[in-house]
This record gives sequence, C-alpha cells and structure tokens, in this order.
Amino acid sequence: MVKVRTKDLLENFNLTLVAGEDGIHREITTSDISRPGIEMTGYFKYYPKERLQLIGKTEMAYFLDLTDDNKRSRAKQLCTDITPGIVVSRGMDIPEVLLEAANESGVPILHSPRKTTRVISRLTNYLEAKFAPFTAIHGVLVDIYGVGVLITGQSGVGKSETALELVKRGHRLVADDSVEIRQEDYDSLIGNPPPLIEHLLEIRGLGIINVMTLFGAGSVRSFKKISLIINLELWDQQKQYDRLGLDEETMKIMDVHLPKATIPVRPGRNLAVIIEVAAMNFRLKRMGVNAAEEFSDRLTTMIDQDKDETDE
Repeated sequence: MVKVRTKDLLENFNLTLVAGEDGIHREITTSDISRPGIEMTGYFKYYPKERLQLIGKTEMAYFLDLTDDNKRSRAKQLCTDITPGIVVSRGMDIPEVLLEAANESGVPILHSPRKTTRVISRLTNYLEAKFAPFTAIHGVLVDIYGVGVLITGQSGVGKSETALELVKRGHRLVADDSVEIRQEDYDSLIGNPPPLIEHLLEIRGLGIINVMTLFGAGSVRSFKKISLIINLELWDQQKQYDRLGLDEETMKIMDVHLPKATIPVRPGRNLAVIIEVAAMNFRLKRMGVNAAEEFSDRLTTMIDQDKDETDE
C-alpha cells in the first residue's frame, strides 16, 4: 500500500504551511475529504477525524460568527491527534484561535489561494490515484492510434519484438515486460512502467535498448489507459480460431472486464500490422462500425433472398 503523508501535499500542490509543522509527517489513510460544516455547529458525534479537512468560505463565515469560547471549543475539537491536516481555501485569513489549536495538537494547517471546489477536485483526484487498487501483469503496453493495447503471452512468444516494430511504425511504448496497473475508477485501468525499466525494451539476442534514446521522446509514454488486450500464442493446429470476429472475448483485471483478442503466432505473420489493425478496428467498434456484424447481416439478407426465390 502506498503511503501518503501531509508533506506530500505541500510538495505537489500550491499550498502553504501556516501552522502545525510538527504534524506534516502524519499519514493520510483515505481519499475522502471532509468539509466540517455541521461540526462548526458543535455536533462532533460523527466527525471523520481521520480525513483531510477542508474549510471553505461557508464554514469560515460560520466560524467567525461564533463567540470566542465556542471558537476555542470548535478549534480544539477539529484538531485531533489523528487529523492529517486542515486546508483553508480562497486565501482566507485564518483566525488566531485556530492556528493556536493546530500548533498545540500538531495538526498542519495548509493555506490555498484556489477556490474551494478546485481544491477539493485536485486533492481528491491526487489521493484517489494514490490509493487506487494496484496489480502488475507480465506483458507489453503500447499506445496505438490513441488506444492502449496490452500485449500478453508466454515468455519468448515475441511481445517485445512486436512492440519494437510498432514503435518503428510511429506508435508509442508505455511499458515492456512488467506493466503496473492501477484501477482509478470502476471501469478504468491505467498502466505504467516500473521506474527501473521505464523507456527500456528487452530484445533477445540484442539485449536492453533505450527506446526514447533511439527513436525520440515521441516514441514513449509514461502512462496510458488500457482499452484492449491482445494475447499472443503459438499456433495450435488443433484449435479453432475466430475467423469472423463475432465472438467477443473478455479478460478481467481487478474489477474491470476488457475486450480481448487471441492472435496465433507462426512464421510469416506480421504481428505488428495485425495488432495495429486490431486497434483501429476497436476504435471503429466504439464509433458504432462493426465489420463482422455488417458481414453477418449481409449474409443473412442473401440467405433470405435465396430462400424467397426458391419458394417462388
């Protein structure tokens, strides 16, 4: 599990630490962000103290209307021993009583000049990406015409060589050998390379090559959404392979089902061109054009016409 600490927010966002410096190493355990509105009224029974707290214009306006005693009471209750931090948006002035409570309890107060909704959106996206479910798969990820294609198959079947040919044809390598995958949404998988082998490609007999050095910065990507899986397998004479494309196979990675095509490998087949066409065909299907279904409809129409002529 990736650990996120309050100091990481300071390093990645336009935030200023104004109090509670002792707590910048506190761990953030959830991507949920709380706006302590009802807590400002004094109701702390269900206060989610383990979450990052965000005080916007509404919460601050209510807080400033409280009596001095109530301000001190609310500030102390907001600043608990596990609260990872309090973010104050819109560049608003922060009451001294809140700064004192934060310093006493070691809760960092982070100041942002941005609007509240913008701050919530950016922080939530950052935290959800950090806490997203994660796995790693043996394969090669390539960006082909904007489609993230994950090429899988047994070791030595030719995945890296195919990826090299695709890069030569103008497509972009994301990861070779090991693809780190995180589920950022219920239907979205993002793949990226492990830092150790980023931009590198292993070709048997040749060794490790640096794709970015050889083909330029436009030949690589640091991450890509996975949309299609191509599985390469050695040609099996006993197996019946799909010749029309009507049967749509899927593969489940974590909670997401992705379309999958199996391509048999044997001498003479240009795998790079086949995978390139598979990616283009996938894009056409998403646009509502399905060649296999069109062929099936034509065939059905011709059979019906022949049947009608025979009946006559």
